Amino acid sequence: MIVSQIFNIANLFVLPFWALMILLPNWKVTRQIMSSYLPFVLLAGAYLYLFINSVTPENAQDFSNLELANIARLFADEKVAATGWVHYLVMDLFVGRWIYLEGQKTEVWTIHSLALCFFAGPLGLLSHILTDWISKKFFPKFQQNEAAS
Repeated sequence: MIVSQIFNIANLFVLPFWALMILLPNWKVTRQIMSSYLPFVLLAGAYLYLFINSVTPENAQDFSNLELANIARLFADEKVAATGWVHYLVMDLFVGRWIYLEGQKTEVWTIHSLALCFFAGPLGLLSHILTDWISKKFFPKFQQNEAAS
């Protein structure tokens, strides 16, 4: 399988998980699917394959000397760029899963944070942290209801 095919498959692979978390967060099937590590194992396997195939004797020096110019040079290589992108897909989905599961546990609204995480992972994480803090600070009675159950 060539790098561009793995890149395209990985991009499509994550979409159903995001759709389930954002559009059908309380569906039993969503909860079951998102409680599994299988999607991350598959994506991490694709990442491992890409990573192994992107490190060459020629670019190993740049990998070992992480300066911005070296990283820019590395990402000019299609294999390295695909590897980096799949890295983002895995980590953003994992953070999105954490946000989703925390929202299910605490009943804190997560749709906005998940949408942000889908497009810009760290912003979604920040959004959820702030939403959780605001919920606890300004709506503590909802937190008491959760603690009682």
